[in-house]
Amino acid sequence: MVMLSRTEIRHIFSESKNFNELFDAFDAALKQGIDDVEIYRVLFWNDSLGSDELILFGEKLARQYRHLAYDVYMWLANIFEVLFGKKDNFELAVSYYQKAAAIKPSEPDPYIDACDCYNPDLDIPPAKMLIEFLKIGYEFVPNNQNLCLRLAVLYHAVGESDLAEYYRVKADESGESPIK
Repeated sequence: MVMLSRTEIRHIFSESKNFNELFDAFDAALKQGIDDVEIYRVLFWNDSLGSDELILFGEKLARQYRHLAYDVYMWLANIFEVLFGKKDNFELAVSYYQKAAAIKPSEPDPYIDACDCYNPDLDIPPAKMLIEFLKIGYEFVPNNQNLCLRLAVLYHAVGESDLAEYYRVKADESGESPIK
């Protein structure tokens, strides 16, 4: 096993364009027990990696260090939203927001961030899929005013004005100020 310092690993993650070198550094980091998500974020932003490679690294990291899985999935979702969203219609981003929500269902960020992927002109990702995802979050998120507001917008987008109004009223009834 090649022993690399954290500095060497970070440097390889940020500078290398060679997949084998990146994989070896990643493997060394795992075998050395490095569970600092900040080091792996450098790897995830390496622009030489495609979506398949990011999935490989992210899934392996989440399996190895379950306590990092939520952060890994949220980070991957953000990367897929920014870098690959136009190409894959945000499917990867939303799937990783769903994985993050499965780990921490009471956290509002995965639900709200998934809605940020929505393009109403193209209905991408599909509003009905986002609605179903938000309804799951509605059951778990303690301050769900922002989810209600997003549900109202999505129901309006699909032409269900009664449900849109229902969730607007629910948001108003919560009496909490929305998180910006």
